[in-house]
Amino acid sequence: MTDTALTYAMRTVPRYTSYPTAPHFHGGITDEVYAGWLEKLGPTDTLSLYLHVPYCREICHYCGCHTKASRQEAPLAAYAQTLGQELELIAGHLTSPGPVKHIHWGGGTPSLLPEDSLRDLAGLMRVLFDFAPDLEHAIELDPRVVGASLAHTLAEIGVNRASLGVQDFDPEVQKAIGRLQPYEIVAQATAHLRDAGLDNLNFDLMYGLPAQTADTIRDTVAKTIDLNPGRVALFGYAHVPWMKKHQKLIDETLLPSPAERLELAEVARRDLIDAGYVAIGLDHFAREDDSMAIAVRNGDLRRNFQGYTTDQGEQLIGAGVSSIGRLTQGYVQNIPDVGHWRRAILGGKLPVARGMALSKDDLLRGRIIEQLMTDYRCDLQAVCRSYGVGVASLADSVAALDELIADGLVSLEENDVIQITHAGQPYVRLAAAAFDAYLADSHAKTGARHSMAV
Repeated sequence: MTDTALTYAMRTVPRYTSYPTAPHFHGGITDEVYAGWLEKLGPTDTLSLYLHVPYCREICHYCGCHTKASRQEAPLAAYAQTLGQELELIAGHLTSPGPVKHIHWGGGTPSLLPEDSLRDLAGLMRVLFDFAPDLEHAIELDPRVVGASLAHTLAEIGVNRASLGVQDFDPEVQKAIGRLQPYEIVAQATAHLRDAGLDNLNFDLMYGLPAQTADTIRDTVAKTIDLNPGRVALFGYAHVPWMKKHQKLIDETLLPSPAERLELAEVARRDLIDAGYVAIGLDHFAREDDSMAIAVRNGDLRRNFQGYTTDQGEQLIGAGVSSIGRLTQGYVQNIPDVGHWRRAILGGKLPVARGMALSKDDLLRGRIIEQLMTDYRCDLQAVCRSYGVGVASLADSVAALDELIADGLVSLEENDVIQITHAGQPYVRLAAAAFDAYLADSHAKTGARHSMAV
């Protein structure tokens, strides 16, 4: 590991699951504005639905999600009922949209909703929206609460992909992050899902966790390979206790150093590739026959708030507290508090908190950033041509790549094609950041702080 690699790895930049990034959203996007955006959707606008459920049985120390702990069923059932009412409000502003191509339940732990509530919501969505024949219907799961009954209910309502939050199999790491989850529990959850016919499985792993070592992460990867999920996401732990107060429960003396963190990422990546997984973008891996690996080969990989995705829906509609949607006109985010969110819906209003209308420059830069993050390549002339501008308008951003080019992490061909080199792939967020017009004054204006590049 070189000093240069470590220097780049320690830099902090956004994850670019959106552009502009969420800290730049503002209150100027109201429920009336959002309603107008929805009403303009037509038959060629295929849809993607994201349903956010902000509840878990307990809060893990490392968690960066918008969620809260609940062990009672009543709040969950009430939440599901209001979520259905929000979906009805949204559908009421749609006239003749295209079909739904993708549904994603996130959280939190969305499967904590009562099984009858899951059935009711799935049935309601079929009434309110037209489902595409090739719909992908995905859900995030906590393996500790996956039983045979839940697995069959998920299959019954049409779920055909499930993501299991594994993080790490080592008992000491699990203790340090407040998530005790033995291998046997994950194996049993996997078996229940497969028995119910849910064969498309993702495992979420993390590196940079307290008490992790090269040996422990290698063992976690080996156990993951034994269970043979089609996809693996390998996320870098973002220690942001100024944003997520419960992360203060983590003993910072147990966190790996930046050099150790980089080694953990490299060890896990190498072992997954050696096992036959295809490296995809910044942090995903897939079997050759998985739809994500196929999307990479076809140039169809996308990136949104769920990270890398095969979702081909043109319009992302979010429902539930704090959920984010992305329509042609811009981003919209819901109210983050359950009480205020519910009151808005009961009052017949779309529960919008903030958002951002997109300018042509935002769309241009967002396209470049997404192509770099998904393809490690971007033809600037082609992208600029599609937006009716010249490459010269991006001169400052291109110049910002000089350092990465000099260190062999990026190449710039004469025809204005940016290529992230093999050595530069772990640092692709740094190349993307060169095209972020908001980043320079991001902290001064929004107070945003970001995670390390690797």
